[in-house]
Amino acid sequence: MREKINNTDNRTTYIIVDFEATCCDQESISRNEMEIIEIGAVAVDKETLTPLGEFQSFIRPIRNPKLTAFCKDLTSIKQEMVDDAPEFVAVLSEFKAWLSQFNSPIFCSWGYYDKRQLLQDCKFHNVGYPFTAVHINIKEQFARNRGLKKAVGLGNALNMVQMKFKGTAHRGIDDARNMALLSSYIFSNNPEA
Repeated sequence: MREKINNTDNRTTYIIVDFEATCCDQESISRNEMEIIEIGAVAVDKETLTPLGEFQSFIRPIRNPKLTAFCKDLTSIKQEMVDDAPEFVAVLSEFKAWLSQFNSPIFCSWGYYDKRQLLQDCKFHNVGYPFTAVHINIKEQFARNRGLKKAVGLGNALNMVQMKFKGTAHRGIDDARNMALLSSYIFSNNPEA
């Protein structure tokens, strides 16, 4: 699912990203062999904090092509969803094309996991990283803006501002959409942005 944006007026855009990856609870998949199986992203205008568009795609893993029961339960992603999906290189190419319609896209994610996972997958597949070095950890930014001593999870962050999670937790596109709902609480008073 990729939305074409007609006009971004050359304004900087936050790209709020969430990845789901192969995983297990029995240590059968090591951290350095996890692979992205879903990209969910929401573009948010830096000036108005309004959503500009979305990108979502499943990805067929190649290291561990069969999803563990734990992974399917956690993410609600079914085996056939990834079996029928393109591989990482093809999806990343589509993602880069989607990103190209935005001026100065800034990679944002809830913590550092998503950045590390993307770097890992790009290196494994020998493809270029689609962002500049700039990355905003919006989990930490939310905590700073709210005066919290410790960062909280996405669900707790939503509860703190009297919002409810919409969709299915641990689904890339739904997590990204919910992070975008918090934009005014994340990006206001942001010295990095």
